[in-house]
Amino acid sequence: MHLRSATASAALLLTTALALTGCSSSGDTKADAAPVKPKPPAASPAPDPADATASPAAKPTGPVLPDAKLTPKTGSFKENEKQYLSGRVPEKTDPAAVLQTGQETCQRIERTAKHDKDAAAASIVSGEVTGAKDAVTYLCPDQKPLLATAEKGYADGPHQNPAPGTYRAATQTTTCTWEAKSKDGTVLASGPQTPPKPGDKITATIPAGTTDFTSTNCYAWLPE
Repeated sequence: MHLRSATASAALLLTTALALTGCSSSGDTKADAAPVKPKPPAASPAPDPADATASPAAKPTGPVLPDAKLTPKTGSFKENEKQYLSGRVPEKTDPAAVLQTGQETCQRIERTAKHDKDAAAASIVSGEVTGAKDAVTYLCPDQKPLLATAEKGYADGPHQNPAPGTYRAATQTTTCTWEAKSKDGTVLASGPQTPPKPGDKITATIPAGTTDFTSTNCYAWLPE
C-alpha cells in the first residue's frame, strides 16, 4: 500500500510539473509571436515609438470632476497641477492618474529634447506625442520654446494654406518628397530635385500663394 501510494504521488508531481512547463512554453510562444512595433526610418532622428508612454488625450466630452473635487488621496496638488487637471478628469477617475499621464508626456519630451530638440518637436508635430500643449503649458513650461517651434511645423501629409517659408524635414530618409501647389493646381515648388544623400538635410521652401502643401515619408516639417 505504501509503495503504491508513493508511486501515485510521484506520478501526480510529474503531471503537475509537465503542466506547468507547458503553460510556460505556451507563454513564451505568444511573446515570440507578438508583433514588433514599427520604427521610424533608420536615418530619422524621430523618437522610437517603442519608447512611447501614455499621453493625455483631449479633454473628455462627458461629465468631469468639478475643480473643488480635484484632490489626491493623500497630500495636495500644486496650483499649476490643478490648472492642468481642470476640466480634464472624468467622473469616477483618480485625478492623480490623469496628472501622471501629463507628467509622463513632459518626461518624454524632456528626455528626447536632451538628445535632439528637433526630434522632440517633430514628435509633437507628427502626433506621436499627444496632449503636449497643455502638459507643457502647465507642467513643464521650460519646454515652451520647443512647443512654439512644433506649433509652426507640419506633419507629413496634405495641408491647406501653409505659411510661406523654408522648412526642414525631421528625417534624412531618401524617400521623402514634397510638393507645393497654387489654387489652380499649378506646381509652385517640389522636392527634392535630386535624390538626397544619406545624412543630408532635406528642406522645403513653400512659396507665397501656396494653397496646398503635401509631403510623403518626411515624418514632420519644422521651420528653419
